[in-house]
Amino acid sequence: MSDTTTPKPGDEGDPSAPQTAENTCRACHGTGEIDGEPCPECAGTGYVREIVGDA
Repeated sequence: MSDTTTPKPGDEGDPSAPQTAENTCRACHGTGEIDGEPCPECAGTGYVREIVGDA
């Protein structure tokens, strides 16, 4: 899993919010890279936080 305290551009919610969970980054498909560079959506982690369920 990635660093859960530092927000990334692709995160949909605060890491402390109970209705969020880590998911594979859709931009880089979890690799953390696009064209050999760190993915701008997940900051190279391969994961983003997404809102799940009803808030």
